[in-house]
Amino acid sequence: MSASPQHLKEMRAEVFKTVTGAGGGEDIAERAQLVASELVGNAVRLCGPWTPVIVHVAHHGQHVLVQVHDPEPAAIPDRRPQAPDNADAEGGRGLWILDALAPGWSVQPTPVGKQITCTLPCPDLVPA
Repeated sequence: MSASPQHLKEMRAEVFKTVTGAGGGEDIAERAQLVASELVGNAVRLCGPWTPVIVHVAHHGQHVLVQVHDPEPAAIPDRRPQAPDNADAEGGRGLWILDALAPGWSVQPTPVGKQITCTLPCPDLVPA
């Protein structure tokens, strides 16, 4: 997808449909939407609007994988030093959200950028 407001809306709907279609409940589908939205938003901030990104969502056992690939290999996510509840912070809460919803997320370089993989636990999901 090209990261635009319309495509973001469509991506969020597809993520929800994919997760619930695989047997996940609305709660995990909404968490997957939030994670995907944060990662796509980071790609737009780094690379600009209309950035080409790939969003892949799948269930794996009792987990939902959310993977977002963007074309900027050098911009590795890094937490800002302030706490997530710092009232003076202007941003930087997205990675704290990832930590809360998908602890142990990872970044892998690819030949054309990087891929961030988040694994969301979903014990109610029926393994494939």
